[in-house]
Amino acid sequence: MAHTYLSLGSNLSDRLLYLRRAVQHLSSIPDSRLCGISPIYETEPVSPIAQGDFLNLAISFETGLAPEPLLRTLKDAERAAGRTASPRWGPREIDIDILFYDDLDVAFDGLVIPHPEMHLRRFVLAPLADIAPDLVHPRLGLTVRELLQVCPDAHRVQPFELVQGIV
Repeated sequence: MAHTYLSLGSNLSDRLLYLRRAVQHLSSIPDSRLCGISPIYETEPVSPIAQGDFLNLAISFETGLAPEPLLRTLKDAERAAGRTASPRWGPREIDIDILFYDDLDVAFDGLVIPHPEMHLRRFVLAPLADIAPDLVHPRLGLTVRELLQVCPDAHRVQPFELVQGIV
């Protein structure tokens, strides 16, 4: 089983519903299991396109899937949760990204692990720091906590109050 970390985000319609659907779908993937879910954050979009705020969270996930089949499975999970086509950097019902896959530092067709922009995005690092603060980035040699401390992103990232849990 490989240990992976995922980032989930939604900024259209019922954002919480889309996150819940995605988490439910992820929890049903064969030969895989959810290990941890961060608190949810409400975040200002990092985009040149005007759009609403996101809800973001991070997930710790174990899987028997190799990286490329995992990516295909996550794209299926996005569609099952309600994602429709959207422009790059545009608003979306749900987005799921692979941040880390064990300690791999690789590039496949359409997939780079670790995620190439995660160290520049407070909306990714804040939730990830809640569940894996001491995880070391294999290329940068810094922990998630350290990456968050030096992150140049100044966009708003704040805790989102939940009445009930995400699952």
